Amino acid sequence: MNGPMLNAYPDSMGGTLDDIVKVLSKEDLKDVFESFYILPSIFNTDLDRGFSVIDYGINEELGSRKAIEDIKAMDIDLKLDFILNHASVLSKEFQDIIKNGENSKYKDFFINWNKFWEGCGEMTEAGYIQPEEKYIKDMFFRKPGLPILMVRFPDGRNVPYWNTFYQEVRYKKLEAEDLMEKMDIQYVAASRLADCVNTQIAEGKAVADLELGKYEGYRDAVVDLLESSRRYLGQMDLNIKSPLVWEFYENTLKTLASYGAKIVRLDAFAYAPKEPGEKNFLNDPGTWDLLQKVRELADKNGVTLLPEIHASYGEKIYELVASKGYMTYDFFLPGLLIHAIENHDSSLLVNWAKELIEKDIKVVNMLGCHDGIPLLDLKGLLPESEIQKLIDTLVARGGFVKDLHGAKNMYYQVNATYYSALGEDDKKMLFARAIQMFMPGKPQVWYLDLFAGKNDHEAVKRAGAGGHKEINRTNLSLDQIEADLNKDVVKKQIELLRLRKTHPAFGFDSELSINTEGSVTSFTWTKGADTITLKADFESLEYEII
Repeated sequence: MNGPMLNAYPDSMGGTLDDIVKVLSKEDLKDVFESFYILPSIFNTDLDRGFSVIDYGINEELGSRKAIEDIKAMDIDLKLDFILNHASVLSKEFQDIIKNGENSKYKDFFINWNKFWEGCGEMTEAGYIQPEEKYIKDMFFRKPGLPILMVRFPDGRNVPYWNTFYQEVRYKKLEAEDLMEKMDIQYVAASRLADCVNTQIAEGKAVADLELGKYEGYRDAVVDLLESSRRYLGQMDLNIKSPLVWEFYENTLKTLASYGAKIVRLDAFAYAPKEPGEKNFLNDPGTWDLLQKVRELADKNGVTLLPEIHASYGEKIYELVASKGYMTYDFFLPGLLIHAIENHDSSLLVNWAKELIEKDIKVVNMLGCHDGIPLLDLKGLLPESEIQKLIDTLVARGGFVKDLHGAKNMYYQVNATYYSALGEDDKKMLFARAIQMFMPGKPQVWYLDLFAGKNDHEAVKRAGAGGHKEINRTNLSLDQIEADLNKDVVKKQIELLRLRKTHPAFGFDSELSINTEGSVTSFTWTKGADTITLKADFESLEYEII
């Protein structure tokens, strides 16, 4: 189960999952991948390139059930995402709340803020409870202010629901006829009032702050008309105390298993358990109780859970996750490996690999991925001065630093392709890939790194504000892929992947020993009579496999 895993969006290679099937069917890629992590835009989603799920049906614009069956027929199993903490406002459950309000069977499917905080604070004029400081002092909010989306019920009430991540409220553009239907107003006045309102809304002014001038007498009718046509985008937090949510969890895992998922990545799971006065991120014991219940459902459906969480090395969260019997991500390898290559020193990398072996921590490792190169995770593993040098190097090579939720000096990741992070140096790229193939764990391979993709600054410009991650998400055409398959750096990476996939010495049940003599570090995998060794010279960046 620890052979190489491709990682891509369904439209990353050619435009659809069916095109990716064509690529994987090529002789060049025969016996290369054991698994395929398809990012969640394969589902019916609306935001965040897949991480805001409306439902877990296949997105027919990007994929098909036939394509999934074709992938399985190549003996490639799947890794798929399950977002535990939230669902899109366009989900049938949330839309039912908007339509039916208190009469909705799903009214407690999401977290009603005021019910959650009842008795723990004061009601504000805006209609939501402001919790006392003692109840929220240990909580971690992902954006300024309280994580609330005010939802308009059919009876005109605004009801606050918990909204950890993205939200957007949109209003219908008013026409003169809309105003004339709702109030006693002449056409010319209605037309001018509509223009006045539409201009201010387009500029981002809140409905309550509209300046209506001589049309002030129409304010109540205008506000009511706008609010009654309110539309939302965003991701609403699920109420894990609702039996309907657990029914949803079970049905989702059944669906993912039916697609062929062997690994299910749990996204944002650490935000799901919430209690007044407790942390709302990695709540203990709530987080582990949640995972255990989800694991029981996963076991029934034959899938392995992979909880996804970023935390500094010093917090030892990776070790805690592993001690509870879960696979975890090796978010330390990407930065450690660049540090080792740039400093011609494998000592910290080797120490990390030996820790994984000694503590029997099963990981999925990677170089690049759909996010960035992790930095937060390295705190406590690399000295602060070395992390800063790493940041400076990656930025000098065109990367973008993302700070933790806007906080200065709380670095989170660098957005860059791994190839560009290595200075677009073929030798370094091949050396890094060889090391990854011989490190502990199951190697995950970002499609763009496989094809030696460079930082895409034009994509960042096109994406506008917040579009930094597009630097590493360039969609490749089939013609581009055909041409790239002839590059030496691509061919040799594929050879390394095929070796990892087919050589019998590799496996979670194999023995891995690591030794360093001078600048050369040797990684030796052994299973029974089979053995294979990588000799990697961190001074010359040459390697040999014997």
